[in-house]
Amino acid sequence: MRALSNVFARFFHSAAGTATAGASSRQVHPSRSTKKKKNKKKVHKNTKTPPSDAEIIRWNKAISEHMRHGRCDAARLVFDSMPRRSTVSFNSMLSGYLSNNLPSLALRLFDSMPCRDLVSYNVILHGLVRYRGLSFARKLFDEMPIRDIVSFNTMISAYARCGHVDAARELFDQMSERNTVSWNGVLAAYVQNGRIDEARLLFDSNKHWEVVSWNAMIAGYMQKKLLFEARELFDRMPEKDVVSWNTMISGYAQSGMMAEARRLFNFSTERDVFTWTAMVSGYAQNGMLDEARLVFDEMPERNSVSWNAMIAAYVQHRMMDKAMGLFELMPCRNVSSWNTMITAYSQNGMIDQARLLFDEMPERDSVSWAAMIAGYSQSGQSEDALHIFIEMGRVGERMNRSSFTCALSTCADIAILECGMQVHGRLVKAGYEMGCFVGNALLAMYCKCGSIDEAYGAFKQMPQKDVVSWNTMIAGYARHGFGQEALEVFDLMRTTGNKPDDITLVMIATTFMRP
Repeated sequence: MRALSNVFARFFHSAAGTATAGASSRQVHPSRSTKKKKNKKKVHKNTKTPPSDAEIIRWNKAISEHMRHGRCDAARLVFDSMPRRSTVSFNSMLSGYLSNNLPSLALRLFDSMPCRDLVSYNVILHGLVRYRGLSFARKLFDEMPIRDIVSFNTMISAYARCGHVDAARELFDQMSERNTVSWNGVLAAYVQNGRIDEARLLFDSNKHWEVVSWNAMIAGYMQKKLLFEARELFDRMPEKDVVSWNTMISGYAQSGMMAEARRLFNFSTERDVFTWTAMVSGYAQNGMLDEARLVFDEMPERNSVSWNAMIAAYVQHRMMDKAMGLFELMPCRNVSSWNTMITAYSQNGMIDQARLLFDEMPERDSVSWAAMIAGYSQSGQSEDALHIFIEMGRVGERMNRSSFTCALSTCADIAILECGMQVHGRLVKAGYEMGCFVGNALLAMYCKCGSIDEAYGAFKQMPQKDVVSWNTMIAGYARHGFGQEALEVFDLMRTTGNKPDDITLVMIATTFMRP
């Protein structure tokens, strides 16, 4: 209100100044004076009154509606045109900017707010967690004049997702009151980070858990292969939902205990498509394909996961005719379905069938392209592999590590250094770190192409090296007659705590025997 008063005061002051300037330049007649008084009355009469609360609420709703549909500029126009804004107006803009991935605008507006409430702080706190990281969020959290359960829960969840379990627990212990979100946040932090014993202590300290919390504990035990403890909790559950049954059935199936999985399946009070799929996958993973197919055929409904699980089972056992028969019957093929078949044909040396499917695909992803590159490379068709790699880049598909690795291996097989260097350049441009998977392929390419200096340069840039990395570099030096350098790399391998294997020792012995 004070800001609005100042605006009106400046307006009238400006009007008075203009009137005075006009009076000094000409005579004032009585008739004009009378008109002046009438004009003053008109100005007073036409002055807008401050907007009502109902109008502000209407404008706030318009802002929220615009933001909900991604119309941020339209929302800002409404906001800027408001003669008076409430804190809700600012908060609507903050939430809208963040939900539309515009954190910088949200932070700028937050800094300019004349008055903030707890909602303002909580909205921007959530934004900082999402877009700026924990350190910025914690700084704001510590500066907040007042906090509530939402503030604490936001930070606890953020710490849990980042694996900072102790920090999450510290905030939990500081809370004067907690709700189910608070308890579940800390419980999830313990479970997701494998601290199942501490999770159980927390679980036992509270008697009012929801079904989702029981399920989280059971899933935690299953991940640790602690089936007895999981079953003990499952049997104690005051009520179970379909997730409870699915977690137990999947856990038993993944542990190879299909008899117990089947027993639970038969006793389950409610099933969904995931319950049935868990049984199909369990039988398939344990080599019981006939049982898997029986369950598959009995399913009241199937989704793409169910079909893919059965197809993958046939593929893993090289039963390509049955896999293809099921694939052709599949009503809901997705990219994963096509990729499974293409990869299977490629790995079984049936590259022509793989290419036919690849060309028929309605849409492809990076896995599709990488499967074809790998298939051609493994079949000795290096030129076709490189053509696919080049085409992949031409259509704008993001290249994954597998496609780079296969392309580098292909360049190494046919000893085309220039092509390998171009692949290396694309690898750097794509922003991939030089991990062992890609780094070893790059090392092998440079070594096989006789470019030892570039190989050692790539070797030094690798932040992590496994025994394959060291062996490749030692072999590269040894094969090109650099015995002394090979021994130096071997010494460096030992001094940095990397243990040589049998291949390393054979290469070093061979190096010593050379004249």
